[in-house]
Amino acid sequence: MHVVSKFKKWIFTLEALNSFAAGFYFNWIFFYTQKVLQFGIVENLMLVAMHGFIYTGAAWLGGWFGHRYGNFAALKIGFAIMGLVLLAGAFLPGGASQVSVIMGWTFGMCFTWPMLQSLICAGEPAKALPNLAGLYNLTWSGIAAISFFIGGTIVEKLGMKSVFILPAVIHAFQFAWVFSLEQTHSASKNLPVTPQTESKAAETTKRDPRQKLFLRLALLANPIAYVAINTVIPMMPEVAKRFELTPMCLGFVGATWFFVRAGAFVLFWLWPKWHYRFRWLIMACVALTISFLGILLSSNLLIVILAQVIFGVAAGLIYYSSLFYSLDGGNAESEHGGAHEAMIGLGTFVGASVGAAAKFFWPNVPGISIWAVSVVLLIGCATLIFTKTKSARPIA
Repeated sequence: MHVVSKFKKWIFTLEALNSFAAGFYFNWIFFYTQKVLQFGIVENLMLVAMHGFIYTGAAWLGGWFGHRYGNFAALKIGFAIMGLVLLAGAFLPGGASQVSVIMGWTFGMCFTWPMLQSLICAGEPAKALPNLAGLYNLTWSGIAAISFFIGGTIVEKLGMKSVFILPAVIHAFQFAWVFSLEQTHSASKNLPVTPQTESKAAETTKRDPRQKLFLRLALLANPIAYVAINTVIPMMPEVAKRFELTPMCLGFVGATWFFVRAGAFVLFWLWPKWHYRFRWLIMACVALTISFLGILLSSNLLIVILAQVIFGVAAGLIYYSSLFYSLDGGNAESEHGGAHEAMIGLGTFVGASVGAAAKFFWPNVPGISIWAVSVVLLIGCATLIFTKTKSARPIA
């Protein structure tokens, strides 16, 4: 097992804080827009589509900025923007203001995740990167599960404005802490903070054809997962309405797939036999589609919970595949992390846009947004099979 330095343990802590703050805001903002602004399905999905659109472009920019000017410089910008925008969001009225808030917050967030990935992996031997990917995944996913689980209770007890104020306070703390971490890093015997040195320190290996193929497959699969994930999240208020759940109760029930995903990350971290096995990836995509329908269409709460279990395992394998196959060749630069995050943004934009458009044009068809997004998921599965079939190697 690879030994993690004290400095990188602090980076993991910074990652955990980011996961809680970002998860709390993004998972519960749709309850705010529904209750306070009377947003419906179309409006919430359009809000997510705008988030995905900004994320796709800004993630590339954030990755490039961190590679060019340094990860700490990018983190300062990101945390400052996120904190200030959310603080403003707590006091700005109206739907247009909230669109601006989520756009600004999304832009700032794109200057954080690629940098955190890069700092965790920088200077490490290539053989250590998969292990670090496991720790990275477990950290953000576990904290995200906790933030959703207790988020409903926080909203009920502290009020709707806590959706903005609590994460804003966390981002302010992160912003201040980055200065201290930068000084500690510079004064230690660790690598200098210059991105060029980080790039040279990471051992890179030439990818063989199999590695290239599975990296391509995983990068295609990850946005498919986020088509589903970021359609489920803005429609959770509708699930709560269907079963007459308070925010607190929905937090307890709806966190199921978050916790299962975190557990799946542990499983796939410790159990390597899924590596370079296409059948695991395609089964995960099919299972994701079926469970997506179960969560959003079932009128039985037990089925919704069981569907979340399947959904969490499938989403965990797909995300883990994307990060593992990216790192297995030794590429841990912030610029590449930006590309990874951009694919997430692309999936978010496509899924939410299709769902919103379907509901807008066919408002009287029950569940039309859900069925439309399911078609996108099936097209994604077919694309994976076509891509694998075109390769010279048989499907395993």
